Amino acid sequence: MQKRRKVGNLLALAVLSALVQRPMHPYEIATALRAWGKDQDMEFKWGSFYTVIRNMDKHRMIEAVESVREGRRPERTVYRITDAGRAELVDWARELVSTPMPEHPRFRAGLSVLAALHPDEAAALLRQRLDLLEDAIRQDREALGAHLREVPRLFLVESEYDLAMRDAEASWLRGLLAELTSGSYPGLDTWRAFHETGEMPAELTELSERTTATATADRANAEPTNAQTTGVDTTTQKASTPTTSSREAD
Repeated sequence: MQKRRKVGNLLALAVLSALVQRPMHPYEIATALRAWGKDQDMEFKWGSFYTVIRNMDKHRMIEAVESVREGRRPERTVYRITDAGRAELVDWARELVSTPMPEHPRFRAGLSVLAALHPDEAAALLRQRLDLLEDAIRQDREALGAHLREVPRLFLVESEYDLAMRDAEASWLRGLLAELTSGSYPGLDTWRAFHETGEMPAELTELSERTTATATADRANAEPTNAQTTGVDTTTQKASTPTTSSREAD
């Protein structure tokens, strides 16, 4: 389960990874992160950079050690990582490496609505994606080989992962395209008929209605009753409620 962190922006993780090497002022940190390509490894917004720095300082993950001035430039505060910051860096790394979390890449979103396209157009677009992907794979493989001659493999493991994921996607795309172009993809005729006639096939309409009905029933069964929500035992409540006659007798 993903842990709720005091500063959950991935920029904080990147900052900690920079400061674990040596104290720096924020401009140095940002320069180093860009040079190392950390903005490609993690999705973060540079506009929140200084807010993240302030929040990390507030929660004592980093601390100011000195202020420096270079020429006419404004004074800059140099920060170093604290023991709490080192512990956070290690704990966060352990979580990210060990625990799978749901991710929502844009390609998956496109695949989820692939039926909106005619199968011939879908195949052409997937072929276009595969061509671009294969070209990127060639470039990435060459770049990785060049980097490995100068940089220890430990610091390129994320690039190896990217390459492996792209290889896997390309392999999957080739298989899907083979089915679409050979006509062996299940339901291809129904998919094609929908786009060529403009009418939703009866089997798809029935499937949609059945799925919706099942989801509605499941949701209704999962929703707690008023008694479950309040934690009140209605049977006991009714039995213990005095009648009019008993109140009069009191």
